[in-house]
Amino acid sequence: MNSKPETPVTVIGLGLMGQALAGAFLKAGHPTTVWNRTTSKADQLVAQGARLAPTVGDALKAGSLTIICVTDYQAMHELLGASDIELHGTMLINLTSGDSTQAREAAQWAEQRGAHYLDGAIMAIPPTIGSAEAVILHSGPQSDFEAHKSTLDALGTATYLGADHGLASLYDVAGLAMMWSVLNAWLQGTALLRTAGVDAATYAPFAQQIATGVAEWLPGYAKQIDSGSFPAEVSALETDARAMAHLIEESEAVGVNAELPKLIKAMADRAIAAGHGGEQYPVLIEEFGKSRSD
Repeated sequence: MNSKPETPVTVIGLGLMGQALAGAFLKAGHPTTVWNRTTSKADQLVAQGARLAPTVGDALKAGSLTIICVTDYQAMHELLGASDIELHGTMLINLTSGDSTQAREAAQWAEQRGAHYLDGAIMAIPPTIGSAEAVILHSGPQSDFEAHKSTLDALGTATYLGADHGLASLYDVAGLAMMWSVLNAWLQGTALLRTAGVDAATYAPFAQQIATGVAEWLPGYAKQIDSGSFPAEVSALETDARAMAHLIEESEAVGVNAELPKLIKAMADRAIAAGHGGEQYPVLIEEFGKSRSD
């Protein structure tokens, strides 16, 4: 029989995600203190055994670690920056969405006040919190992550990225880039096929197969990018550009928006003009690695 008491935790911010986080801690047996500006959002959690703290300061004192999940970094600073808030010795894990600069600045701000600080990103939707499907990224001092990983495991798959506090935010937006790119490509293809009477449900399994196949190329392409060498082992970029032109022409011919393939081809054309036409597709990293104003 395991008589070891579970770590007490605090959750500040009870939107849908914050409620899910607190609920997962409660389910795992952690004494859980919560705080939210609108106290009624804590009602269901209190009914499940959570303690509603009367103030943010009281909430911070109650847990061995504090999760904050609020609207944005400004809201975090407003809540924790009040003159009566004591952060010294607090283990603060910020799962608020923001960018890498905000994460690094928040880490410096918290550490100057004597807090331990990890920045994080939730790669999941609220209903999956508490399951292995919920991947939660953390960046900051590894010792802080390791010290609290067993507690964080109650939320999902706790993943450590590195000491740079900005990494979780960067991984977050990189994931969004993948998500939207895959979805937009699927919508482009769906729009094309609908002109021939093929519905989205019929096309979806074919699209899944293509997406899975392309995903298998990534490790090999990553080696080319990291080595800076792009031999055309499968197809040269100038060959791909001809296929891009075909996609644009087909889209325009059937009355489908061609903005996306035109953007892709414009980037390929610039790389070809720079002398990379005989190299493989990942050479486009040079185009993605700079802004148009460069």
